[in-house]
Amino acid sequence: MQLTTWLRLVPVRPLRRAGHRTALVAAGLPLHLAVLPLWLWLLGTMAASVRAPGAVAVTPLPVLLTLVVTPLLTAGQRRRYRALVGKDLPRPALPGPGRTWTSALRRLTTRAWWRQVCYHAVAGPLLAVLDLAVLAVLAAASVAACLYVWIWALPPQWRVTDLGYTTQAAYITAGGLALLFLGPRLTGAVVRLEARAAEALLGPSRTEKLARRVADLAESRAGVLDAADAERRRIERDLHDGAQQRLVSLAVNLGLARLTLGDLPEDARKVIDEAHREAKEAIAELNDLVRGLHPAVLEDRGLDAALSGIAARLPIPVRITVDLPQRPSPTLEAVAYFVISEALTNVVKHAQASRADVSVERIGETLLVVVADDGAGGADPAAAGTGLAGLAPRVASVDGTFCCRSPAGGPTVLTVELPCAP
Repeated sequence: MQLTTWLRLVPVRPLRRAGHRTALVAAGLPLHLAVLPLWLWLLGTMAASVRAPGAVAVTPLPVLLTLVVTPLLTAGQRRRYRALVGKDLPRPALPGPGRTWTSALRRLTTRAWWRQVCYHAVAGPLLAVLDLAVLAVLAAASVAACLYVWIWALPPQWRVTDLGYTTQAAYITAGGLALLFLGPRLTGAVVRLEARAAEALLGPSRTEKLARRVADLAESRAGVLDAADAERRRIERDLHDGAQQRLVSLAVNLGLARLTLGDLPEDARKVIDEAHREAKEAIAELNDLVRGLHPAVLEDRGLDAALSGIAARLPIPVRITVDLPQRPSPTLEAVAYFVISEALTNVVKHAQASRADVSVERIGETLLVVVADDGAGGADPAAAGTGLAGLAPRVASVDGTFCCRSPAGGPTVLTVELPCAP
């Protein structure tokens, strides 16, 4: 029972962490010192050539061997950090995973490659000196802390000095215990220094991290937009198949009641007529809401058919020109439809135009949308109440550009460019 209590008092987790850090430092020694003989060889040949010009030629073989072993040493460092401290060093962007001479030469011209060479050739030997110093301190501390054990266990003829159980031996033991107490902190400082050096030289640079972060944010934003568009389509289907059908059924029943129940009092007939009219108006408003969310014809037949439906409902003639070799993504279709629908609504309400033209075409990797009218002009996209204020943010959500030219007296030309994925 007492043994179990004492074992519970032992700090297992700090000891395990200190053991992992010490193992990390010890495992880094051969990797840090792997390139040192090659550079000593190179420095030796250079010194010999200086002492005896022409007798010894400086060979580039150490540099070539360093370039060859660099990816192997980098892979070893990544495995070391992953296995001992659970830390994954992000990989820098290198051109092409191929094994051809062309891809190898392209890699030799990248900054990421030369940062790795700098780590193994310069930072590695310096870190090896720190590793050796830390391991030497820990070894000396372990020997000093166990001095009384050595005095008791070793025969007298094997002892280097005859300290015995003296005050000097007590001082040495106390010093060893103090170094053992400070050893994990010293090891932790060295591990943090090595981790920072590895992240700076073996991982991506700050520019590459920012570029990768921007790419991740763009991808996540595209996922959010797709999810929002899918949610709008789901709401449209639920409204069309649920609430709209119930309202239609209610309007039909009220119409039948008005026609068949002829002996009703006049007040009751007025109530039925009012309810029937309200039901039909609710159906019309719901139809407009559904078309504003995501019309079913846009999903089924594409942008051309959906825009033709908008043009058929407007009181002015609208010429629709859609030239798309293939349908864009559903998100881009929804943005283009929303922009054109809002722009045409604004033409009817405010422009005093007699006609409008809508053009949708794909030029390279850009979806170009142009809406023009022959109205009075003077449209201000920043003005509230015109419907144009919300178009620019909607277009910017997919990295598009929005431009509205509307001089006084007209015409008004609204141009939108939406980037298509290659």
